[in-house]
Amino acid sequence: MNPAPAARGGSTTLLLLRHGETAWTPERRISGSGGSDPALSENGLRQAEAAARVLVSRGPVQAVVSSPLRRARQTAEAAARRLDLEVQIDEGLTEADFGAWEGLTFAEVRERHPEEMAAWLASPKAVPGSTGETFASVARRAQRARDRILARYEGGTVLVVSHVGVLRTLLRLALGAPPVTLFRMELSAASLSAVAYSGEGAASVRLLNDTSYLTDHP
Repeated sequence: MNPAPAARGGSTTLLLLRHGETAWTPERRISGSGGSDPALSENGLRQAEAAARVLVSRGPVQAVVSSPLRRARQTAEAAARRLDLEVQIDEGLTEADFGAWEGLTFAEVRERHPEEMAAWLASPKAVPGSTGETFASVARRAQRARDRILARYEGGTVLVVSHVGVLRTLLRLALGAPPVTLFRMELSAASLSAVAYSGEGAASVRLLNDTSYLTDHP
């Protein structure tokens, strides 16, 4: 278990927003940091705006911190415009590199590399796509990014815009759950989750995979 550092200024809340859809999302194509860095699709842009509207209605947000990848930055920028904030970039929020799997569907990977995928699903130390990044590595840098954000904005509310692998990892760490739970959490495109960290550093998951605001923006 990796507890967060004590937030001396009181409870700190991280609003965890997954980026909106790209052209690859509906096709279930694997999109990490080692591929073409796709932009949001038209539907993804609509999802980002819908998320931005609901974030304004939730109350004050002190900062917007994003992965540097384009789909996350576009989603973060939509929220930042409405919140009248600048987007801060943290490299630790970048999605994993999936190596040779980039651009393939999950079905294609299962068909072409069944043993490699089985190993990846079973162990956070398995390397995806022969040259990709392990989830053990993702967990280490996601934890460091979380700690930086909590230290900088203690006592506040921060919007964190990232990717499914990183956000699942942050939620797993908050729950103190084993790595296998990464694949037991659904985080839809443009979904919102939230974790509150007490002044003593205890984490509490307050929201998971909320997409209710996308009803009129499928």
